[in-house]
Amino acid sequence: MAANVSELNMARLRSSVFSVLRLDLLRQSLCVLVAFCVLTQAEQQEFLEDFLKREFSLVKPYRGLGFSSSSQWDLMGTAMVTPDHVRLTPDQQSRQGAVWSRIPFVLRDWELRVHFKIHGIGKKNLNGDGLAIWLTRDRMQNGPVFGNMNQFVGLGLFVDTYPNADKTHDRTFPYVSVMLGNGTLTYDHDHDGRTTELGGCTAMTRNSIYDTFLLVRYSKNKLTLMVDVDGKQEWRDCAEVSGLRLPTGYYLGASSVTGDLSDNHDIISMKVYQLTVERTPEEEEEEVVTIPRVDDMYQFQVDVEEEGMSGLQLFFTLLFSVLGLAVLAVVGLVLYGRWKENKRKRFY
Repeated sequence: MAANVSELNMARLRSSVFSVLRLDLLRQSLCVLVAFCVLTQAEQQEFLEDFLKREFSLVKPYRGLGFSSSSQWDLMGTAMVTPDHVRLTPDQQSRQGAVWSRIPFVLRDWELRVHFKIHGIGKKNLNGDGLAIWLTRDRMQNGPVFGNMNQFVGLGLFVDTYPNADKTHDRTFPYVSVMLGNGTLTYDHDHDGRTTELGGCTAMTRNSIYDTFLLVRYSKNKLTLMVDVDGKQEWRDCAEVSGLRLPTGYYLGASSVTGDLSDNHDIISMKVYQLTVERTPEEEEEEVVTIPRVDDMYQFQVDVEEEGMSGLQLFFTLLFSVLGLAVLAVVGLVLYGRWKENKRKRFY
């Protein structure tokens, strides 16, 4: 009997030891897995940093930005530098500001990450107007398109915070969109650029409690636009355009403008990474692009309907039309009566 109890206790002891060993092994495995993930992420970040092109990037502490001859970036209008950001426009009416790189952008395959912030005291739809990121042939130009010229040549990315068109359109603001200009296309501000938009998405970028980012990747004539505005530290697809051909030698910039409505529009960083891409001999011998274009532009065209009359406008239009017809009828009767009277007098 005593022997059986002893064997049972030994069995329990062995089982307990094995359980402890299994748990310890599981903890060690989890630790190794976590360490591997952290190191992998760190290596990826280090890999990206190795390809960070500082000559095209705008990062803290914002050296090389100003009005000296050695500066790599120019300020324009109300733009000002602080230790934490470059403020394009303050939360005041009728302000316009921009920051532009002086160095021509010569990368063929690249990725741009923009960290920005839009905030103000105005309520929803009582704020404006948003900001734009540019890669264009011309720099330091004032104009109506988020502070830059219209009919621009190059790439424009718009973070539009105010709906100028009819509020019943099928989109929610703030809205991020992309446009490719060739010098003849006009950004239609009244319709929020819908007629020339290549793609876009809704992104809650204003007065956000999270950091807000844009990512633009251009490689092998394909442009991808993504956003990270939800505090999840992950990119969300926004737009993708294939067959987009963009020349090199353009200039990177950011601009903003306020009108009757306003906001603070801040650029925290603009980081440019060079991408390493393998190409076939045929791809290496592609034609040199001189004017930006999309191979199949017609697929992006949008027919914007003119806004119809409201019920009140229609009522007054019909009312005045009826009154006008009534006046014409009365005048016609009076003139007809006089004509009959004059005709009758001729016979006496």
